[in-house]
Amino acid sequence: MSNYRRVLLPGASYFFTVVTHQRQAFFNNRNNVELLRGSFRYVLTRRPFQLNAIVVMPDHLHCIWTMPEHDANYASRWQMLKSCFTRKLNRKPVWQPRYWEHCLRDEDDWRRHLDYIHFNPVKHGLAASPGEWEFSSFRRFVAAGFYDDGWGSDEPASVQGLALE
Repeated sequence: MSNYRRVLLPGASYFFTVVTHQRQAFFNNRNNVELLRGSFRYVLTRRPFQLNAIVVMPDHLHCIWTMPEHDANYASRWQMLKSCFTRKLNRKPVWQPRYWEHCLRDEDDWRRHLDYIHFNPVKHGLAASPGEWEFSSFRRFVAAGFYDDGWGSDEPASVQGLALE
C-alpha cells in the first residue's frame, strides 16, 4: 500500500482533479450534473469551504477550493461529496478511489491552475472556447473582469505543459 503525503494547510487553496470510475461519462447527462451541484450544496452547508472555480467534464472534474482559516480537512469533504453523489445517483461504483490535489503556492500558481480549469473543455475538444462549455465557472470570471470573452480560443501559454488529469 502506498503512503500518500498530503499537504494540509488550514486556510490554503487547493487544486483538485477527481475522476469517475473507469472514466465513465456520468456528467454527459445534465441531470447528473445537477445531482453533483446538489451534492456540493449539501457538503458546503455542513463543512463549509470556498469553491473558487470548477469545470465539470464528462468523466472528471477540476476545481479550486479555499479551506476555512482553521481547517485543512478537505479529505472529509471529498468523502462526503462522493458519498452524497453516489447515493443520489443510486449506482456504484461512481468514483475512482482517490483524487489528485495540489496546494497552490502563490498567485502565479493559482492563476495557472485557474486557466487550466477553464481551458479544459477546449483541450478535450468539447468546446471551441471556454465560454461555450456550460459546466464551468468561466462565465463568472468573465463577468468579474478576470477574463475577456474570447480568452482561451487558443491554448494559453500559462497552461502549456501542464498535465493534471
